[in-house]
Amino acid sequence: MNREQGSTLFLKSVIVLLGIGVLFLCVLLYLNIDEAADSEKEFVFLHLLLGVFYASAIPFYMALHQAFKLLLYIDRNEAFSDLSVTALKKIKHYAFAISVLYLVSLPLFYYVAEKDDAPGMLLIALLLAFAAMVVSVFAAVLQKLLKSAVEIKKENDLTI
Repeated sequence: MNREQGSTLFLKSVIVLLGIGVLFLCVLLYLNIDEAADSEKEFVFLHLLLGVFYASAIPFYMALHQAFKLLLYIDRNEAFSDLSVTALKKIKHYAFAISVLYLVSLPLFYYVAEKDDAPGMLLIALLLAFAAMVVSVFAAVLQKLLKSAVEIKKENDLTI
């Protein structure tokens, strides 16, 4: 195993640990949601929030899958290929979807935070939306750079 594969192995393990962590969080939220509700109305809103978390987990896992594929391309020396550009494009879209989902659900977070007198809950929603938007912008920049590098590589391959 060379040095490059060692670094991608570390990143692959981080991706797997992130996936396990989010799965654990989803299960933990599901198991504790009934205890958190004081009234029937609050019960409904907390289940809606749980739905938002679960709905955001879908594009999150899809983005993790694309990131894992990107690391596989790096291992196979196909980092500068259209496949990598496509993977970054999908990661960008998935991260943007997560951000939009949390921004759209901010009124729901506000209502629950107001009822429970927990302003930190609204801050968590904003932080999740902001983090997903940062990932989306970063993926877009990397996609643009990688696309330019792939075009240069194709031009160089044609001139040889």
